[in-house]
Amino acid sequence: KVPTSDKPRDPHVEQPKANWWPMVVSGVAAVLAEGVFWIHGGYHWAVVVLALVSIFTGGLSTYRKGWIALKNRNLNMNALMSIAVTVAMLIGHWPEAAMVMFLFALAELIEAKSLDRARNAIRGLMDLAPATATVRQPDGTWQEAPAKDVTLNAIVRVRPGERIALDGLITSGRSAINQAPITGESLPVDKAEGDQVFAGTINETGSFEFRVTAGTNDSTLARIIHAVESAQGSRAPTQRFVDQFAKVYTPLVFLVALLVAVVPPLAMGGEWFDWVYKALVLLVIACPCAMVISTPVTIVSGLAAAARGGILIKGGVYLEGGRKLKVLALDKTGTLTHGKPEQTDFVLVSGESSGVRSWAASLAGRSDHPVSQAIAQRAAEDGVPLLDVMDFAALPGRGVRGRVAGHMLYLGNHRLAQERGVSDSPLQSRLEVLERQGKTAVLLMDDASVLGIFAVADTVKESSRQAVLDLHGLGIRTLMLTGDNQHTAQAIAQQVGIPEARGDQLPEDKLATIESLVGRQGQVGMVGDGINDSPALARADIGFAMGAAGTDTAIETADVALMDDDLRKIPTFVRLSRRTAAILTQNIVLALGIKTVFIALTFTGDATMWMAVFADMGASLLVVFNGLRLLRVESAHDAGAVRALKPA
Repeated sequence: KVPTSDKPRDPHVEQPKANWWPMVVSGVAAVLAEGVFWIHGGYHWAVVVLALVSIFTGGLSTYRKGWIALKNRNLNMNALMSIAVTVAMLIGHWPEAAMVMFLFALAELIEAKSLDRARNAIRGLMDLAPATATVRQPDGTWQEAPAKDVTLNAIVRVRPGERIALDGLITSGRSAINQAPITGESLPVDKAEGDQVFAGTINETGSFEFRVTAGTNDSTLARIIHAVESAQGSRAPTQRFVDQFAKVYTPLVFLVALLVAVVPPLAMGGEWFDWVYKALVLLVIACPCAMVISTPVTIVSGLAAAARGGILIKGGVYLEGGRKLKVLALDKTGTLTHGKPEQTDFVLVSGESSGVRSWAASLAGRSDHPVSQAIAQRAAEDGVPLLDVMDFAALPGRGVRGRVAGHMLYLGNHRLAQERGVSDSPLQSRLEVLERQGKTAVLLMDDASVLGIFAVADTVKESSRQAVLDLHGLGIRTLMLTGDNQHTAQAIAQQVGIPEARGDQLPEDKLATIESLVGRQGQVGMVGDGINDSPALARADIGFAMGAAGTDTAIETADVALMDDDLRKIPTFVRLSRRTAAILTQNIVLALGIKTVFIALTFTGDATMWMAVFADMGASLLVVFNGLRLLRVESAHDAGAVRALKPA
């Protein structure tokens, strides 16, 4: 069952193991009952004793659940099997009754273990977080302590090759960290002072210290486990259909079996023994356990496969809905682009290149505006020297000014150039070219002229182009929604291959756009950061939150959370959804097909209780193992996550 607590379980508490001994005793007793029956050529008191031992060691749980179901007037699988075995004993088929109960109980146990295996693929991630951590003591010494006892703000040391026990922020040192268990990234990520680290990830190279920001039960890893386990309570459409089908199908089967047992002897003079036996065979064959168990195993396997690849799906309804996705709207900043301005161009208009860059960087370094910071950052990377700035002042909505090397200089936008009377036609033509490319132009001016033009842009992620190409290959239409101007929107859309871009979009405009698309042409998805785009994300059929690792809000509010900033995970999600739907269909067809064949054999008199139980058990195991195939789903983008699940 799905955990009902609000907190994920303690990862370091060992879970109880299944007790197989009653099943072993039941199986041995059933086989011995058959053996004694054949040796004596008929019934013997030992056959009855061995059959009862088998039935009550292996089938007591089935009887208990069947009795509860009958008391509640619910004819479920356990009730059908309890009735079938009881009637078999009453008509003297002791060996078959014992073997039917044993094989049914064995099939149920294997199915339960298979479902646990799918769930444990998620819970197993918890084992990646070590149980202990090396913590700095008040006297400055280092001591190993249980991870669950480490307090917030404690300082933890991590050596090369160790797994990180808790979430935190690096306070000293640097390293490359394998974050595959959290984000699904196949390549290590370089981390330095101030960067966030996650429990369960692997320190590949250097040694570092970090300050703990979350306990073991509140870490990003723990929240992932909790979110997926909670998602199991959200039934997918196919699962709801199967449950409703079983509610009607099971009583109908019981009624048909009852009629088969009673009508031929009463109306046509048939042998009671033969027709009651056929009715029992029908009950066993028609048991809907294969269909009922196949859907949760398949859904949980799909959720597990996605989580291992850094895709957190908040329920089976979204896992199934992904295959119907026809339109996907994408935010620009932080989704298609890095969300951080970078200097892309420098055009020298007048003077010496090194001097102009040095003056501009000196002014930009004094400003806290993101565009100015991009110019200062590029200058620092290129080793451009900074000079002292005197009489510095900010010019709201225009830029900054200051005296550098004895010159009064201005660093600002085109409006500032126009106000200062230094904007001419050639300059305007240059600026228009940059704006059509989606770039922001910053001008360095003195009192008489423009000295240089700096272009700054939010650069496109390399993965965005491939993601959009993959989405189009899957038949999904894309459009971009951004608060930037239409020129910038068109330029970025052209770079990534999106055919439609809408600029100057406020949150309410994005919401209106999504509302106009929902319900018209299949399911509509929205990709954003989970906070600023929350109205549109909530209205879309499926909301995708980018870069959710370490972000409570995104994990809690998104329908699908991509744990890193890689858009290529959305095509992976769609392909997984389509494969899940295909396996669900295969399972339903397989289960119903096998039962239809054996029901027909029952009415022709060719089916026996042995055939019935093997047909039922075989169908159940086939659909279970078919569903578990999803756990092996591995794409080029989540291969690292799967490898990271294996012990180092």
